[in-house]
Amino acid sequence: MATTTASAANMAAPSVAAPGTEAPGTAAPITEGVTPVLTARGLVKTYGRVVGLDGVDLDLYPGEVLAIIGDNGAGKSTLIKCLTGAEIADAGTIELDGKRVQFRRPEDAKEHGIEAVYQNLAVSPALDVASNLFLGREIRKAGVLGSLLRQLDTKKMRERTREELKRLGITTLQDVTVPIESLSGGQRQAVAVARAAAFGSKVVVLDEPTAALGVRESGQVLDLVRRLRDAGTPVILISHNMPQVFEVADRIHIQRLGRCAATITPQSHSRTDAVAIMTGALEG
Repeated sequence: MATTTASAANMAAPSVAAPGTEAPGTAAPITEGVTPVLTARGLVKTYGRVVGLDGVDLDLYPGEVLAIIGDNGAGKSTLIKCLTGAEIADAGTIELDGKRVQFRRPEDAKEHGIEAVYQNLAVSPALDVASNLFLGREIRKAGVLGSLLRQLDTKKMRERTREELKRLGITTLQDVTVPIESLSGGQRQAVAVARAAAFGSKVVVLDEPTAALGVRESGQVLDLVRRLRDAGTPVILISHNMPQVFEVADRIHIQRLGRCAATITPQSHSRTDAVAIMTGALEG
């Protein structure tokens, strides 16, 4: 990364698109005339004298992968937490399908169809695949067995888990009855992503989904991201891995010092440009 940053700093500064636009001379953005699924305007979040977000705008469009990149402390995590209810912004607005919403807790965002997968995955190692997919949303048996005795409908949950895995094209999980602790890192990530996809009817947020994975397993997760996009589900992807970002993202939101420095595309800018904007070598 140091070599890339140094080379970026020594380059002649190409023109950089303002947030939400393309560089001069490039094709018109595919988002032109399309209503965003998720919109944030002027988000501000402070922690005492520390500024996490300083008036950030963001648009997420239907069926796209929007990558969010930035150096440590740039505000990526704070932005995502505000969009998913884990944090409450001090100022600014969030709209979902054109309607203003306010998330005071993650459950509020989930009720609106926004699901997030964080780096710790939040899976229960001792439970099987199906139980993890329905963690917190367990299906109870019909009648008195479910309402009074609170018995779970394990059969139905396993059937639906198989259907969801098949829909996403996840072929590495043949047995949904095995405990999570017996799975590889890539398989665990697939379960977490499948859970988000199953209940994230509007937006799926993935925070560093390949950080602890090898090349092959990372490729499988990126394939999942593409399938979600192809199915029409917009994805927000937070990642430090530039090659992966440029491989899968439709647009790239670059955070710097709590602000959105620029919004670019893999077609309009190179990886070197993106790093230069991240580090301040180029101005957005």
